[in-house]
Amino acid sequence: MSDAEEGYEEQAEETEEPEAEEEAEPQRDEEEEQQDYAEYQDQDAQEGEEERPRPKPMVPQLAPPKIPEGERVDFDDIHRKRMEKDLLELQTLIEVHFEQRKKEEGELIALKERIERRRSERAEQQRVRAEKERDRQTRIAEERQRKEDEEAKKRADDEAKKKKVLSNMGANFGGFLAKAEQRRGKRLTGREVKRKTLSERRAPLAIENLREDGLRQRAQEMWNWIYQLESEKFDFMDEMKRQRYEIVVLLNRISHAQKKQAEQMDGGRSATCQWTGVSSEELIL
Repeated sequence: MSDAEEGYEEQAEETEEPEAEEEAEPQRDEEEEQQDYAEYQDQDAQEGEEERPRPKPMVPQLAPPKIPEGERVDFDDIHRKRMEKDLLELQTLIEVHFEQRKKEEGELIALKERIERRRSERAEQQRVRAEKERDRQTRIAEERQRKEDEEAKKRADDEAKKKKVLSNMGANFGGFLAKAEQRRGKRLTGREVKRKTLSERRAPLAIENLREDGLRQRAQEMWNWIYQLESEKFDFMDEMKRQRYEIVVLLNRISHAQKKQAEQMDGGRSATCQWTGVSSEELIL
């Protein structure tokens, strides 16, 4: 084999080795691209699970460059196309990211405005409710004060009327007794003696300077006194009825005894209780 043939063989071997390397290099690039894309998809899926689902970016499908057979491969062109593809994907992702961020910012602004509007509406409702409650409490206080004033005025009028009536009664009663005594002189009947005794026993009221508690106490004392008098009156009436019954029984016995004695003496003449001048029916009534 000559030197020329050896040179051709070496040149052919050198040519075959770059071709094999060129064929292996695109395969490795494709595998790396697939791995990068898979990692990007996994990362995007994880971010979507953590935050919320996002729309997938619209990445244009670029066909891998075809390696012509039997020709030399321009690795610079392949690298340039790969860089252009990565740049395009990056730009697409950036645009999608900014669009999503812009959308989220708009939603956040709308949410803040809605919250602020609700807060202002709630504050207005609370203010209106507080004003209504204040007005209601004011009306209740005014109504209570008005009723208290009316009751106080009514009590004052009633007390004034009572004082006037009592003073008139005292003055008229005293004047009536004085006139009666002057008319009839010193001779008094049983009724006049009774009135005089009652007027002497009755203490003056003296209620002009008394307050409500004093008037209540004086009224209670008068009620107790009247109650005592009524009790004594009831006891006296009961005793009087019992004594009348005993008198009637005794009169009947006397009448019966006198009748029997008269029948025995006069032969049937009836005797009555003329010495008394009062029949048994009148005594009962």
